[in-house]
Amino acid sequence: MKAKNLELYKIVLRENKVRKARKSFWHYCKALAPDFYKSKKETPHLWELCNLLDAFNEKRIIKYGPKGSASHKTADWIIVDKIPTVPHITCLKLMINMPPQHGKSRTLVNFSQYLFGKNEQERIITGAYNDDVASDFGRYVRDGISEEKNLEDQIVFSDIFKSKVKHGNSSFKKWALEGQFFSFLTTGLGGSVTGKGATIKITDDLVKGIAEALNETHLQKIWLWYVGTFGSRVSAEEGEAKEIMCFTRWSSKDPCGIILDSPDAHKWYVHKREVWTEEQGMLCPALFNRDAYEDLKAMSLRNKLTAMIFWANYHQRTIDVMGRLYSGFGTYEKMPEGAKIIKKLYCDTAEGGGDYLCSIVYYEIMGLIYVVDVVYSNEDAAITEKKVMEQIIKHDVSQAEIEGNNGGIYFARNVKRMLKAKGCRRHASGVKYFKQTGNKETRIYSTSPWCQENILFPVNWSDKWQQFCIDVLGYSKEGKNANDDGPDVLAGICESTTGKIKIKAIERPAGL
Repeated sequence: MKAKNLELYKIVLRENKVRKARKSFWHYCKALAPDFYKSKKETPHLWELCNLLDAFNEKRIIKYGPKGSASHKTADWIIVDKIPTVPHITCLKLMINMPPQHGKSRTLVNFSQYLFGKNEQERIITGAYNDDVASDFGRYVRDGISEEKNLEDQIVFSDIFKSKVKHGNSSFKKWALEGQFFSFLTTGLGGSVTGKGATIKITDDLVKGIAEALNETHLQKIWLWYVGTFGSRVSAEEGEAKEIMCFTRWSSKDPCGIILDSPDAHKWYVHKREVWTEEQGMLCPALFNRDAYEDLKAMSLRNKLTAMIFWANYHQRTIDVMGRLYSGFGTYEKMPEGAKIIKKLYCDTAEGGGDYLCSIVYYEIMGLIYVVDVVYSNEDAAITEKKVMEQIIKHDVSQAEIEGNNGGIYFARNVKRMLKAKGCRRHASGVKYFKQTGNKETRIYSTSPWCQENILFPVNWSDKWQQFCIDVLGYSKEGKNANDDGPDVLAGICESTTGKIKIKAIERPAGL
């Protein structure tokens, strides 16, 4: 082909891509990121998702029949090629449940850009599990609209659509297109969206991970924010806004689970995909092949907790709460004022083999236990001894109980010596050590009702002490548990508080 004809061919080919991108969300994604959105054959799940979002935006997900008819609660949603002229209702609520790392968040970012290109009057509000993730979403949407090309043959948003971000809108979380007062707002869980109305609402993975999924108090907080602050943001002109809820499923008590178990379930079109099924095969072999899947599965099924994570992440199967020992704990924001406080510490040292040292500082107030600090670490004893010593000083602990099994007695002796070296003889005198003679599993199981009734954690404990939270709330009644050090210390706190702790005194070692 001659150079002149080749150049003309490239121009025609590029113009064809641009025209397709204006009409089809799939072709929009392919035009901007051809290396990620490859083809129907190579990335079938993205092709399917893009076409679904197109149908949702174009109101082609429908149920036949007059509005309010009985069939609307029992019939399945269907996707049509053209909007029918016969009576029907349109789907306004789309639920997407897909495995992580399969492009669903990236596709929603692109979809937000595409919506603004198609209609500059759209108002989008998005929610994520924290402000950082929310800001990233807003940044990617805004920067995608404003992107300038680096290569001559590159296609960017401005080649396809005319919409532009208003000059001077520097915030990633809130900005507007030219000619609009407000176009986009994103917020993290708990954030405010007061005074803003949306034509489209998008929530993207409000549950961060296993720690939050196991914490029923946190799940309730998510739901209250979703139905209250976020759920009320609807444009008055539009009536009921369109809504997209995108989740990797974790719990039957996450927002998806609550909705699907409610009378409003029939309003939602559910797009649920597992990473592998017998009928489908691998969801996207180009991203995650069968060998890698089987290796991960074999590794994950070694204990109850990692198995729960695997089934939730890759098969959208919610955590089975029936197998968990602890259904949940109470939380507090502030402690009672004016009451007598007894400041204590209970510590179980690591015994090797992947064990964690667990040291909990707690305040005993009016018969309840308020957990104020946790050290949960598999670091060397030289490091954890210092951390426990610092806990005692920081919280002015009057009584510190350290299990003396195996190397525990030497741990206690070193903590006591370091306290004396710091001039904290009063704190050093409160350090006690003993041998724990009770069966660990029996102790954990028998004290669990008391612990759930009497031990309170800070409202944000799943963020403060994530691994500890995971190992406590993920502890299973049956099967192998990855770590039992957290539940073991909670059992010890119960026994110490109720006077039922069975200990064998240790003679005073030399140097103490």
